[in-house]
Order: sequence, then structure tokens, then C-alpha cells
Amino acid sequence: MLCAVEHFPVLIIVISLLSAFTIFIAGWLNKKSCCFISFATILVQLVMSIFILHHVLTAGTINYWLGGWSPPWGIEYVVDALNAYVLVILLFLALVCVMYSKRNIEHELPHKIVSFYVLYQLLVTGLCGVTVTGDIFNMYVFVEIFSLSAYALIASRGKIALKASYTYLILGSIGACFFLLGIGFLYSVTGTLNMHDLSLLLPPLYGNRMVQAAFGFFIIGLGIKMALFPLHTWLPDAHSFAPAEISAMLSGIIIEVSTYAFIRVCFSVYTVNFLKLLPIFDILCWVAASGIIIGSVLAIAQDNLKRMLAYSSVSQMGYIMLAVGLSVSSHNELWGGLTPALMHILNHALMKGCLFLVAGAFIYKADLWNISDFRGLGRKMPYTCAAFSLAAISMIGVPPSVGFVSKLYIILASLDSGKFVFVAIMLISTLLNLVYFWRVIETMYMKQEEGAHDHSSSRRDEVPASMLIPILILASLCIIVGIIWLAEIPMPIMDSVNSLFGLSGGMT
Repeated sequence: MLCAVEHFPVLIIVISLLSAFTIFIAGWLNKKSCCFISFATILVQLVMSIFILHHVLTAGTINYWLGGWSPPWGIEYVVDALNAYVLVILLFLALVCVMYSKRNIEHELPHKIVSFYVLYQLLVTGLCGVTVTGDIFNMYVFVEIFSLSAYALIASRGKIALKASYTYLILGSIGACFFLLGIGFLYSVTGTLNMHDLSLLLPPLYGNRMVQAAFGFFIIGLGIKMALFPLHTWLPDAHSFAPAEISAMLSGIIIEVSTYAFIRVCFSVYTVNFLKLLPIFDILCWVAASGIIIGSVLAIAQDNLKRMLAYSSVSQMGYIMLAVGLSVSSHNELWGGLTPALMHILNHALMKGCLFLVAGAFIYKADLWNISDFRGLGRKMPYTCAAFSLAAISMIGVPPSVGFVSKLYIILASLDSGKFVFVAIMLISTLLNLVYFWRVIETMYMKQEEGAHDHSSSRRDEVPASMLIPILILASLCIIVGIIWLAEIPMPIMDSVNSLFGLSGGMT
């Protein structure tokens, strides 16, 4: 008999899907109820995910057979330390964004409130589904669910956002096709879609050209989804023109969940033994390092804040993928294995989520898009600007912020692997981060608003509390979580993930 918590993985999906239909129906009666229904649903999902994480760390992996059909014949949901960790992160950020969205969507999309929250809930459903499933074709189905929702949410602003959504749609569909081709190749060779079953059947077939081609398709398909350089071309426009909460979800969660899918395919389906046969991760490290530098350089060239943050996300994805690339060769007990990558997945969600919500606050309050127009904002919106500054110094890597810890661990992993050039790249990227974030901070605090001759023009004018509180929560966590990482508080999640995949490392 399964205990109550072991039913939660499927309930998280079902409740979210039913909530989308509930929002649609309730919205016809009272559209103001949509946000509250979505908030309550995601809050319940978040609580469930915390129970799931605790259960996984104390009692072991959860295996749930849908309809009682045993794998590989039936679909199986498998929750271990890796996806339980990602599930908590995605639902936490989704909750923060839906709290922020109420006033912002009423302001930006007053006639699309119902459709926005229906699509938002479907987006969360798809992301949760990708995270908990143990069936690779089922993962593809959920990837399509969250992708279609994201395309529509980006397009919801109309005008130029339609072009951004169309570009994302085309490239996202190409990525999905590559992913599906990879699945088809594996199925034609093994006759199974269950990830655990695939990991048992593939080792004798590692030399098979179809198996190797499938891996190449997975890299390209998921590389597009997670905006890995140079497959990131959809990202700048999509991030720039989407509503602020969707930009935060795109950068903080959607590309992170796609990264999770890549890690899952690499380590759960193909396993470490396959990754050591070919120089796959060495190439990945160089591609990621190129993305780190080029993303930062392109961010410096932007005047539009959201576009600058979008190119910064390209650079940050390089950090995560560099950490993933180093995971096989780094063997230290503290910073080896997937520990730096998993840390930066959380850290990036907090930092970039905060920054995009602040960008949305500037647009909400004064329709300010460009950095050159931010003169005097430090006086008008002190709390919002302070939150931006905290998240910005975290991105730069000032201790004791989360960004500092991420960069420190990736540098230590590079040293442990003997790849000293990546240390230089990390230091150069830090200087580039300083350049483009300091420009924003300098404009907000050190440049007086043009035409301002008295203090009355600079009086405080903050965003509503329902928007400000989520911003302050994320900004505070950028420092609090950094202190927790630095304190080396025992993190059984890292140990569990690394031992699960046969990697060294973990915080002990």
C-alpha cells in the first residue's frame, strides 16, 4: 500500500489541470476570482512538493504507477532527490509570480484576465509534469503542454509580442521535433519508453549509431528549449515583450526545467558511463563558456532593461551548463558532481526572478523600459530599487550573495578538473556583469531626473504591496540562501543526487 505522500506526484498534476478548467468556468462569473484560485492551487501544490521532498530524503524514491499498470507497459511517475528539489523551486517561483500578477495583469491585460490565468495554470501543469514523470515520451507531452502555454502567454501582450511569440513557436517546435526524433530512435532500438528501463537496456548499445544520433537530437532539442548558446535566438524577444511575471517564469523556471530534462536524459537514461565514452561534456563546457562571455557582451550593448536581462540569462545558462559539463570530471566531496549546477539552478531562479519582476514594476508604475530613463528612480521607488540592487550584486557575485557561492563552486570545480581556462572565463564574466548592472544602479541612484528642480518631483511612488512583497521576498532570499550555502549547512539533497548518478560530491 502506498502512503498518502506517495500519491502526491500525480495529485500535483491532476489538481493543477482541474484548476485550469475551474478558472475558466469561474472566470465567466467573476474574473477577479481567477488569481485567487490559481494562487490557492499553487500553494497546495507547493506544500505537497515540500512533503514529497521530505519523503524522498527520508524514505527514498517514490515510484507511482498510473492506473496500476507496471512499467515499462504503463506510465510511471518517479520522484527522487533531483526532481523533488526542482519541483519545490518551480512551484515556489510560480507562487511568487502569481501573487505579483494580480495588479500587474489587471493593469496590462484587463480584457484577458481569465485566459491569462487558465494558460498560467496549464504552464505550471506542464512544468510539474516534466519534472515528475519517469517516462520519456510522457516528458515530451508535458514539454509541449508548457511550451504551447508559454507561446500564448508571450503573445498575450499583442503588437510586437506576437512576433516574439511566433519566433519562439517556430524554434520551440523545431526543438520539440528533435526531442521527439531522439525518443523515436531510442524506442526503435530498445522497444521501451521508461527511463529506468532504457538505462538498463542501453549500455550494450552505446556504440550503436542510432543511440548516439538520438543523444545528438536530445542535445539540440533541449538546447533550444533551455536557450543554450548558440540556440538562444528566440529568447531576447520573448523575455523582452512578455508580461513581467512570464519573463520571470521563462528565465527563472522554464529554461531551468528544460535544463533538468537535459540532466535527466544524460544521467538517468544514458548514464555516466556513456558520457565518459565520448568527449561530449568537454565540448559542452566550451560551448557554455562561449555563451557566458557572448551573453554578457551582448547584455552590455542593450538599453532596454528586459532585453539586457534576457541576454544575461543566456550567460547564466552558460554557468549552469558549464557546471553540468564539469560534473563528470570534478570529484571533490564538497563541490564535485552536480552540486554547483543544482545550486545555480536555485540561485538563478531567485536572482533573475527578482530582476524581471522589478523590471515589470518600472513598466507598471511609469512605463519605463530603457535604462537611460531610470534617472531618479532610487528616490521615487526606494524599496523596488533596493531589491534590484540586491539581486544585481548577487548576479555580479558579491559575497555573501547566492551568485558569489555559485561562481565560487564553479571555479573550484574547474580547478579540481584541471580546466584553468574556465576560471579566467568566470572572472572575466564577473567584470562584464559589473559593467552592465552598475550602469543601471548608477542611473537609478546617481543621476538626477531631467527637469527636476525640487524634491516634490521625486516623492515616493512605490508599486502596490501585492507586487512589492514578492519582489522583496526574492531579493531577501538572494542573500539569505547565500549565507546558508556558505555556512555549509548539511544538504542531503546534493549528496542524494550525486550518489543517485554515481558522481562524487555533495555538501556534507
